[in-house]
Amino acid sequence: MDFVLEVVDTLVLDKFYAKLLPVSLAENIPLDWHKSLNVNAGITNTTQLLNSLNGIPLKDRVCQDVYGYTPYWMDMTVDTFSSVLPRSNLLREALSLSVVATVFAWILYLFFGTLSYYTLFDRNVFNHPRYLKNQMKLEIKLAVSSIPLMSVMTSFWFILELKGYSKLYTNLDLSDSKGWKQLVFEYVSFIMFTDCGIYLAHRWLHWPKVYKAIHKPHHKWLVCTPFASHAFHPVDGYFQSLPYHLYPMFMPLNKYLYLVLFTFVNFWSIMIHDANHMSNNPYLNGTACHTVHHLYFNYNYGQFTTLWDRLGGSYRKPEDDLFDPELSKNTKALEEQIKRMEVIKLEVEGNDDDRVYDEGQDMKKNN
Repeated sequence: MDFVLEVVDTLVLDKFYAKLLPVSLAENIPLDWHKSLNVNAGITNTTQLLNSLNGIPLKDRVCQDVYGYTPYWMDMTVDTFSSVLPRSNLLREALSLSVVATVFAWILYLFFGTLSYYTLFDRNVFNHPRYLKNQMKLEIKLAVSSIPLMSVMTSFWFILELKGYSKLYTNLDLSDSKGWKQLVFEYVSFIMFTDCGIYLAHRWLHWPKVYKAIHKPHHKWLVCTPFASHAFHPVDGYFQSLPYHLYPMFMPLNKYLYLVLFTFVNFWSIMIHDANHMSNNPYLNGTACHTVHHLYFNYNYGQFTTLWDRLGGSYRKPEDDLFDPELSKNTKALEEQIKRMEVIKLEVEGNDDDRVYDEGQDMKKNN
């Protein structure tokens, strides 16, 4: 994230903070207030490395582990921090990261969701009797409103990365096979680690009390569009994202690969909600497997593979009729599917009057 923040700081935020809170304001700010603003000067938010930089001129500060002291493309002989809040200020970092993460997530969600909608999405879902009135609009509304809150919570992990607490690194020699093997290892281990983490988090989210508190909104979408992918309660989305941020705390990961993986994860999440059951691969948790999860709740909690569901006894092979293009036109088959679904849904959600519909989410009736 430091690379992304560096670009945004250089192009936009340096000027924004300099204009909003110019360094000249420091002359009129009480000393105690100034110390509070420049929180990185305190003990509670500093590393030993930051302490060692105290008193060193900006041009001599070379520290790639702590963001704000070694700009990528800026003149190191010039003090570019012309705001009361320098780049390495914790308050500024938290605000900037929350905004950058929100905008980045919105772009990925809306771009890939729209791309999927016009290319892969099976629009026969609109004819399903459990597709809600205005569902796609409601999915987008929930996702767009939840992403900022998820980003604020996630900014904690991004700040740890900026301060050098993770094992993220920049340079990797790809001139020989060793460097490429390292990238492949990081990619595979990231997928396996996060797949296991999301499986465990997802099963926890289906515990009755937790489910009703935060995971229930995502299961309003019994049949999905690509825009259901991020339509979570913000706390739900945050917990499911934790494995992605825990991995680089324990394992080496190239920063640029991290950005690629972050993009891939968003793409994958959208893809498994597109209702296009192209394959029934027994090892990949694709669209068909995730459709089963939305229909029958207690199965297929994984994100990328079926491994952890098989080990945890929660794997359910998608029925063959899901791959039948005539299913969406077969009223009798859909009614059988709904009967199976409602039995499990009643067990999971109980008999609450509000278990499926909120205001404005009336179910479309069968013609």
